[in-house]
Amino acid sequence: MRILLTAINAKYIHSNLAVYTLKAYAEKYLATYAPDKLGIDIAEYTINQQTDDILRGIYKKAPDVLCLSCYIWNISYVEEIVKEIHKLLPNMDIWLGGPEVSYDAKEVLIRLPQVRGIMRGEGEKIFAGVCKIYMERNFEQLAETAGITYRQEDGQIKANINQELMELDEIPFVYEDMRDFEHKIIYYESSRGCPFSCSYCLSSIDKAVRFRSLSLVKPELQLLLDYKVPQVKFVDRTFNLKHERTLEIWSYLAEHDNGITNFHFEIAADLLNQEELTLIQTMRPGLIKLEIGVQSTNPDTLKEIRRTADFESIKKNVEFIKSSGNVHEHLDLIAGLPFEDIKSFAKSFDEVYALRPNQLQLGFLKVLKGSYMEENRAAYGLIFKEEPPYEVLSTKWISYDDVLELKGVEEMVEVYYNSGQFSHTLEALSEESASPWKLYMELWKYYEGRHYHEGQHKRSARYKILFEFIKKYIPERTEEFRELLTFDYYLRENAKTRPEFAGEYKVEKEFLRKFYEREAEEHKYLPEYKEYDKNQMRKMTHIENFTILRKMLLFDYKCRNPLNQEARTCMIKKELYI
Repeated sequence: MRILLTAINAKYIHSNLAVYTLKAYAEKYLATYAPDKLGIDIAEYTINQQTDDILRGIYKKAPDVLCLSCYIWNISYVEEIVKEIHKLLPNMDIWLGGPEVSYDAKEVLIRLPQVRGIMRGEGEKIFAGVCKIYMERNFEQLAETAGITYRQEDGQIKANINQELMELDEIPFVYEDMRDFEHKIIYYESSRGCPFSCSYCLSSIDKAVRFRSLSLVKPELQLLLDYKVPQVKFVDRTFNLKHERTLEIWSYLAEHDNGITNFHFEIAADLLNQEELTLIQTMRPGLIKLEIGVQSTNPDTLKEIRRTADFESIKKNVEFIKSSGNVHEHLDLIAGLPFEDIKSFAKSFDEVYALRPNQLQLGFLKVLKGSYMEENRAAYGLIFKEEPPYEVLSTKWISYDDVLELKGVEEMVEVYYNSGQFSHTLEALSEESASPWKLYMELWKYYEGRHYHEGQHKRSARYKILFEFIKKYIPERTEEFRELLTFDYYLRENAKTRPEFAGEYKVEKEFLRKFYEREAEEHKYLPEYKEYDKNQMRKMTHIENFTILRKMLLFDYKCRNPLNQEARTCMIKKELYI
């Protein structure tokens, strides 16, 4: 019996923890039963591949049973694959699972007659039970299998009772062999469930939070540290629910830091206590990355969506972490929530922007099936896309015109702020503008008016466009901003071809010759370059003379900030080389 677990991921760098966990649990559960009767394979694809490639891959494997993992980002691909692969392999049973089909399973089966059944919710025990049924060819047992909605022999659809929730220690660790995960982000689960009741989130439906024992977590994390994987992303909905547990895991990571691996956590910043904040201060820059969902600063909105977060506490703790300069902070906002009109959202944006996170994600409400938000769609006047990702189009508080403006600001934030390439220029521009929100609105209007949003632009072109914007709106400070943009450019780019916006290069060739000749002997400014000669050092660095800023700076690209990848800079005393 050959069963194929198939995942269609959003990107190649992603791996699907779910299918690997399903396979590991089923093999463990059925190991003493009849291992020779069961063959479970995994196939991973991405939404960037042609569906013909996915069809070919599945067809070549020719499984007896095909199981597809369904999410908001891949459901349209899954449905297309289901319809076409059934034509090619009509005797193959097809099962679906995952959040995108768990809450309207019957409707999915009506829409997709090619599908035999759906595994709802947590799938490990359910999948193992279904595997056992296929091994025994005892399909009468489907009627007794909890957690499935399936098509009976007579074509009728039956929904069984829900499967009881699992203890997390029952879940096998899937990363003993890392060969399948080379060049991939590693996803790790140390807890499952969420105690909060946010109305837009499916995690609010299940209140049972379960934790994996630290006696398992520590050696598993150590294995990932030993492999020196680049990034481990915890999929826990709110990692820092228990202070003692949070401290123990973070302390372990700090004590066993390999200098390479980064750990990503989704946390509630207002729950952090002083002991946790003090520990964070001591960590290697880049060891951890924190994602913090603010969503809104409007108290009426937060109350309506059942979110208990305290923004003043979030603000205080985010600023404390920011002051340490060693942690990448990612803050989220959601547009389209109840009681949030565009004026209110602009206020939320300005308040969160003032915290200067490393990344500010401006997202849009997704009205998920089975969520409390969907149940209240009429009361909120919610109009949203019928197709995934079910994104909001308008509400009682924002029109579609407002949404289009918000989309424009989102694009500008993504291109200019989140790229991290324009930090000093944007800081100065924010001071010139009435508010950060108005700055990004004006920038979007400039983009839209010149149709720049209709095409893709190279990195250097984005600097040029921003400089054009500055010349139009702040002409009296053009040269000062030219230098700020040039500074931002060389902080990230070791470019030997000078960008057009930067203007004339103001460092004499004779000065450069003398500087690198002396540096090859003294290593006054470049102590990390002792094994390089003067020509190599020149290629690996850049010197820029900023006449308005009154600085001559050396940009050192060998020593970069691990949080933002900016080059180390130091001032050069020009008079020493004349």
